[in-house]
Amino acid sequence: MDISFVAGFGPITRDASARSFWSEGGLGIELQEPVPGYLTNDDLEGVKAFALWPLEAAAESTFGTPAWPDDVPVPQAWVEFDVPSPAAVADAVAELTAAGHTILKGAAEEPWGQTTARLQSPEGLLVGVTYTPWMHPTA
Repeated sequence: MDISFVAGFGPITRDASARSFWSEGGLGIELQEPVPGYLTNDDLEGVKAFALWPLEAAAESTFGTPAWPDDVPVPQAWVEFDVPSPAAVADAVAELTAAGHTILKGAAEEPWGQTTARLQSPEGLLVGVTYTPWMHPTA
């Protein structure tokens, strides 16, 4: 088998309320509805990394400890949305907080140079808003 790229990724939703997290009042991803209930954006740029992230490492990066907190649902997957600058990560945290979303980790620079903030989607995905310098072309 020769995999060329990730063709798509998205949560499996239980009801229409997820739209507010992913689109309006949340991450602001424009969604179209080509068939009833199926919301999509085929114009958002693709995945730059596909990785199996151990839960202990995700917990360490999010909470500063290798143990995932008992009061937070254990995620089954992760997704990161990159923004144009480190300041845009902080701006996103402010917008998401103002919209009533719980931030698990505020904007912070990781030891490897990426700026991250994390929250959890209604489906339990670990969602990052990030600025990854090496993934942005230089002028």
